[in-house]
Amino acid sequence: MEVRIIMGRHSIMNILVCVKQVPDLERIVVTHDAHGMASLALSDSFAMNRFDEFAVEQAVSIKESMAGVHIDVITVGPERSVQILKRAIGMGCNDGVHLATAANADPGPATVAAWIAQFARSGEYDLMLCGVMSEDSMCGQVGPMAAALLGLPYSTQVMGMKISPDLADVSIEREIEGGARELVDIPLPALLALQPGINRPRYPALSNMLRANRHVFKTIPTDTLETMGVQVDCIGLAKPPHTRAAQVITGSPLEKAEQMAALLKAKALI
Repeated sequence: MEVRIIMGRHSIMNILVCVKQVPDLERIVVTHDAHGMASLALSDSFAMNRFDEFAVEQAVSIKESMAGVHIDVITVGPERSVQILKRAIGMGCNDGVHLATAANADPGPATVAAWIAQFARSGEYDLMLCGVMSEDSMCGQVGPMAAALLGLPYSTQVMGMKISPDLADVSIEREIEGGARELVDIPLPALLALQPGINRPRYPALSNMLRANRHVFKTIPTDTLETMGVQVDCIGLAKPPHTRAAQVITGSPLEKAEQMAALLKAKALI
């Protein structure tokens, strides 16, 4: 007797996780030349964007809880960015894609989103995940713009998610103003930008890191991809000023209490 297994579209779930390599922010130095122009000196220490680690962990958790899940991880950046693809595979992802730029290129969020969207169109992904923002630019724009270019429903500030058994939609819990939570059902495919605290990112497994070191990543030069017309230019850099301000409250205990209450009300703390 011949037995045939017919696999439908959702027999395998494809997930794409977007990650970014960022510099060690504790070692960044802002310098000024003789004309007062500021420049940014980056450290030689780079790592995966902390917010994106939550996206990688969430994808791997889905893979562990469901059969037939495949995870691709993608990054945009220079040659050194491959290191964070290796880390993602060490955490449990399957394959990595490197959209390679020049060493000092700063394409901006619109162009990065356009490049990711161009790749994602060919992948038939059921779910795209990313961190809510990057530690260096803190724009929070790449995910939503990529979703818009792909025509996908999306949500930001996601604090919890549950995929339906038929893979038709995902129920999410997202953080909104004032610390409140919003519950939303979103049809798949979709893009979600995850908030820190949704999970606890794991350390890469040694066996996976050994596999990652042997892994051949797909590399696509970004000069072969279309760019967006809108660019972001940096016109200056400066460290935040160090300011300390104190207000001494005087008077009787009752007067001090009244002044303290007035201050707290003025700052909307009570």
